[in-house]
Amino acid sequence: MPIASTSASHIDINDRVVREAWMARFGVTEERLRKAVRMVSSRVTNVAAYLDQPKR
Repeated sequence: MPIASTSASHIDINDRVVREAWMARFGVTEERLRKAVRMVSSRVTNVAAYLDQPKR
């Protein structure tokens, strides 16, 4: 099983393992993460800002 990286600059929303890792990192649901990516792109810094959270 591949290990999901949350150190990438973009979120691969189509990869279940990566998506779940980012959901855990930001503490959000899949729906909220998908909405953030739709609204501001998959760049981690944009998603973090949209979610009003530091990148960590």
